[in-house]
Amino acid sequence: MGVTRSQRLREELKRECSDILRKMKDPRIGIASVTDAEISQDLRHVKVFVSIYGDDDEKERTLAALEHARGFVRSEIGKRIRLRHTPEITFRLDDSIERGQRINLLLREVVGEEGTDAGAGDQGGDGVEGAEEGGDQWEGGHGHGPSR
Repeated sequence: MGVTRSQRLREELKRECSDILRKMKDPRIGIASVTDAEISQDLRHVKVFVSIYGDDDEKERTLAALEHARGFVRSEIGKRIRLRHTPEITFRLDDSIERGQRINLLLREVVGEEGTDAGAGDQGGDGVEGAEEGGDQWEGGHGHGPSR
């Protein structure tokens, strides 16, 4: 099935909001990027999710500035996208990138701890050399397609 109108509009809103935020000259707005947009079924309301780089104070300041500039952003959207009704815009903080970085850090710590434990136990010769000696076991077609 094809892409629906609301999906196309969502992508267009993300692109245009991102462009508008980049060109805004408000000094209160820090480094912010539009990560997603949610549109109501009647296309009258949109939540724009913004990822903001900086500490908590800078995030609050940037989010407050975006809320203050909501009317300007809405009027710019109205000029750029032809709709019968320009949707009401609300900005929401998106912390998924930070959560992803935190998860990556935790995974690296776990892998690093396991890597040091496993590295100490590999002195016995059960490493890659042992797998290469029995390499012919993989040529028999064990579930990797038809065997001829």
